[in-house]
Amino acid sequence: MSTHTHGGPVQETSATFIGMPAFPEAAREALANTQQRKNLRHATHTIREKRAAVVAELPAWEALRVAGADAKDEALTHLADYLEQLEGALTANGATVHWARDAVEANRIALEIVRAKEVEEVVKVKSMVTREIELNEALEEAGIHAWETDLAELIVQLGHDRPSHILVPAIHRNRSEIREIFMREMAKVGRPAPEDLTDDPARSAEAARLHLREKFLRAKVGVSGANFAIADTGTLVVVESEGNGRMCLTLPETLISVVGIEKVLPTRDDLAPMMQLLPRSSTGERMNPYTTMWTGAHDGDGPRDVHVILLDNGRSHVLADTVGREALRCIRCSACLNVCPVYERAGGHAYGSVYPGPIGAVLNPQLRGTTSEVDKSLPYASSLCGACFDACPVRINIPELLVELRGRVTAEGGHPAESAAMKAAAWVLSDPKRLAGAQKAAGLAGRVIGDRTIRTVPGPGAWTSARDVPTLPTESFRQWWARERGDDR
Repeated sequence: MSTHTHGGPVQETSATFIGMPAFPEAAREALANTQQRKNLRHATHTIREKRAAVVAELPAWEALRVAGADAKDEALTHLADYLEQLEGALTANGATVHWARDAVEANRIALEIVRAKEVEEVVKVKSMVTREIELNEALEEAGIHAWETDLAELIVQLGHDRPSHILVPAIHRNRSEIREIFMREMAKVGRPAPEDLTDDPARSAEAARLHLREKFLRAKVGVSGANFAIADTGTLVVVESEGNGRMCLTLPETLISVVGIEKVLPTRDDLAPMMQLLPRSSTGERMNPYTTMWTGAHDGDGPRDVHVILLDNGRSHVLADTVGREALRCIRCSACLNVCPVYERAGGHAYGSVYPGPIGAVLNPQLRGTTSEVDKSLPYASSLCGACFDACPVRINIPELLVELRGRVTAEGGHPAESAAMKAAAWVLSDPKRLAGAQKAAGLAGRVIGDRTIRTVPGPGAWTSARDVPTLPTESFRQWWARERGDDR
């Protein structure tokens, strides 16, 4: 029987990474890690160049972007109807559907299913949403091992680390670091790494394959997310590059799929543009090496017991926002991260969430609210250069959303020093006499200071902690005009 828990906006969502400071503080620490910055630059530029090449092959790329955005908007506009249709199709095909308001409820449902199977381990497909709700931690606390099987997720898990990228969670690690992690950690949880392991990528992949194979073959329960959920057929879709997902989705007797409610597409026809947009935008490939689709449970074909947990966890709150709901179009391709100058230098950990980069800067404050220091600061973690919108395959106007969220943070009193400065500026600029007086004072200060560089300005706020103050002019435009033109109007 399906477990229904429909209701209003979510009251509790997943927490930020424990102890995370505001973005500027975390970014400052990350900027000091020169090896990480080198790793990030190399990886993001490589993916960016591959993406540009395959996108250039399609003259109708912009039409595909529009089609993808339209399909997502149609689903979001009538989300309740499509979710009920999805549930009906899944149930008709032998799956059990559960509804979860928040992370706590989703984890409880998943844990009850796993306990009912009397197992002590599960194998997992790479899944952002299970990271979001911290399912691994909930299972481990209950004595159940959750094994990540994606290569990058395995590196993060064995390294007792946190993911720093949507597509490539271990993007901040280089070859030698990965070798050290495998040599040190693999033997503690399963088959050890070969004694002669080198930092050659092929050898590392082989070590991971051998380590994971025994886990695949003995696991009775698999856990996944879904890239898309087709409402009219009840089909879930996972795309991946390594084949580990196919193993998790077909070998275990029981499959638990945690799916954010925004992953719904109305029909199979809507999947067609997505299957062109997603691989090109994420891995720079024309198509994903592995695309797995399953529709419920079928005897003799894959898991015999299929559970789908449809998760809200703040999404209803975002959906109710006529401006912010655009962020729910996101298909988790990571294209915005790979072109973002801020992400390239600061890395993913500074965002305090499994969703880093430009999309994380708009999605996290909407899902979690702006009560924590990190979520207040995230809308400012951008230069507003617009590269993220140009790269987004479903045309999310991230810069516009960032500006909207900055306004909300300020209106909520999140930056009192900034509010005071803006009020003072408005007072000066609203009166010509006050403006003229301020310009004269600035000119006098400019003559006193000269061309010396002002590194910081004392007082509240952090505007000058990351940039120098422009050299003060010795005269205003009005003074220059009067000197050069006199009364000539």
